[in-house]
Amino acid sequence: MFSPETYYRLFELYNADVWPTQVMALGAGLGIAALMVRGLHRRGRAVATLLAAVWLAVAWGYFFERYATISLAAPYFVWGFAAQAFLIAVSGVLLGRLTFDDAKALTGKAGIALFTFALLIQPSIGPLIGREWSGVELFGLAPDPTVLGTLGVLLAADRVRWELFIIPILWCAITGTILWVMKSPEALLMPLAGLSVLILATYRSLKLRRGLVGI
Repeated sequence: MFSPETYYRLFELYNADVWPTQVMALGAGLGIAALMVRGLHRRGRAVATLLAAVWLAVAWGYFFERYATISLAAPYFVWGFAAQAFLIAVSGVLLGRLTFDDAKALTGKAGIALFTFALLIQPSIGPLIGREWSGVELFGLAPDPTVLGTLGVLLAADRVRWELFIIPILWCAITGTILWVMKSPEALLMPLAGLSVLILATYRSLKLRRGLVGI
């Protein structure tokens, strides 16, 4: 439906249009990281609020206003990302089910590491393999780092909230397929990350059911 050049050029135009929103997105990401590390129970709602906001921003700002110009599938992605924002708002903000009391657990550390990767390292992959820095994909603005960062947050939480994993895991498969068709070097990154998170989350859930902690 579109060429790799068109796809990546879209991020360049997007970044130019929304500047300096990138600074706000980075600030939101750093805020989420700080709140997770602090691990205070009541701050889970703040993390959920920021996460819901960035998912809604990607749904509207990227998929609805930009991606829809090159893909007929964009409306489905708009609704999917908006639905995830709603689920995070209900589960994490209204019900307060997203907490980080056990961030020192193995999966907690893995989740924080994954979030840090999505926030600070993943955006540099494109430029490092030859694409323009002006087209960098950032957490809170572009779908892939936003999804990967969210999976990191969900993995770091003290309980596995399966209702919040479904859409991010599906997106890992979808974007992996799109990038594979375009023969992008990083095509396997998101599917492998999603699979790894799914395995770790299942492991943690099973251990918690058995009454074990520090996992």
